Amino acid sequence: MRYLVFVTVLWAFSFSLIDEYLAGQVDADFAVLSRVVFAGLVFLPITKWHGVRRELVTGTVIVGALQFGVTYLCLYRSFLFLSAPEVLLFTILTPVFVTLFDDALNRRFSPVALVAALLAVVGAGVIRYDGITGGYIAGFLLLQVANASFAAGQVGYKNLVKWYPTDIPPIRFFGYFFAGALLVILPSWLIFGDTTLMPQTIAHWSVLLWLGFGASAVGLFLWNSGATKVDAGTLAVMNNAVIPVGLLVNLIIWNRDADLIRLALGAVILLMALWINRHGRLWR
Repeated sequence: MRYLVFVTVLWAFSFSLIDEYLAGQVDADFAVLSRVVFAGLVFLPITKWHGVRRELVTGTVIVGALQFGVTYLCLYRSFLFLSAPEVLLFTILTPVFVTLFDDALNRRFSPVALVAALLAVVGAGVIRYDGITGGYIAGFLLLQVANASFAAGQVGYKNLVKWYPTDIPPIRFFGYFFAGALLVILPSWLIFGDTTLMPQTIAHWSVLLWLGFGASAVGLFLWNSGATKVDAGTLAVMNNAVIPVGLLVNLIIWNRDADLIRLALGAVILLMALWINRHGRLWR
């Protein structure tokens, strides 16, 4: 759980940096590609290239392609069809996908986890909702692909480690995660990338380096490691915990306006979701 909390704070700062320094200034595909490359460089010298179970290698590559590659490509493209508040609103459905995918992989149905996930959606909606305009179907569908891919990656890694135990530390084969992401993102940048929107300033490169080495390398490894240590209901709720933390970061650092009443109410609902999930598991 402490891994998930730490990464939630880490990503909350990262979202603010993206909004301030990259959005509309640096090509989205290149920004994602640079994150993959920088993160991959962290794991390149410590990755074990021989002696790892084939199932772990293949599974980790697929998880990276989904959780990083497909997710971010769809997320950035949704801005072509949706306003920022709509993008924020439609990303809150990830917890539902997390619980449904985990139940499907384990051939069960966990009503408590699903209730907690739905409550997390309600809490995030209270914080994020800012109205919806017409003509958003394409953007909505893109975001649901992103939500489903991010959820599938988390659940996939969680169950992969459980199904194929090994004496090799996860940090020694997590580099395959970024190899999978590269297989998706590199072709996308080569085909759709805008070379007129390359990083131009020290601030651009500084943020990209932080996102690669910090938010991606450290963040994604710790998040997936944390996912293996908690149940699906807790993982689902934590997917939306970044919302109130991110708004607080914007409020404190960037002095952005925030509805403190909605923020507090949404945070309380998210805490209720965690409480319901924990006590529901104990009751079962």
